[in-house]
Amino acid sequence: MGAIRVLENHGATVYIDKKDPELPPYTSEQTALTLKRRIEQTRKFVLLATENSKESKWVPWELGIADGKKGLSRIALFPAVNERYDNSWTTWEYMGLYHRIVWGDLEGYEKRLWMVLDETRNTAIPLSRWLNG
Repeated sequence: MGAIRVLENHGATVYIDKKDPELPPYTSEQTALTLKRRIEQTRKFVLLATENSKESKWVPWELGIADGKKGLSRIALFPAVNERYDNSWTTWEYMGLYHRIVWGDLEGYEKRLWMVLDETRNTAIPLSRWLNG
């Protein structure tokens, strides 16, 4: 719920598959078609990356759909980690390719804020600007 609140407080409309009345009560081909359509309908794609994401059958598929439709600049991972500087999840093959949402200091801003970090370029922008851009 914390990640959802952060995203909504920065201007996002969050899709939660468990609340989608069009999804069937059991996993099926219809589940895949509906999720694919939902991903295609979004302007940006944020994946909540947890310890369990690595073992998921759906996460790589969903991320692949988003990558093919949106490209790297419109995708961000929101890592659910216990330690602020825990970036071990970025070693999960392709996860290190994507921007990530982090809390911290950003040059030019007086207060700490949520931002989207491009670790490859060592740059970041405020989360609200990324979501609305």
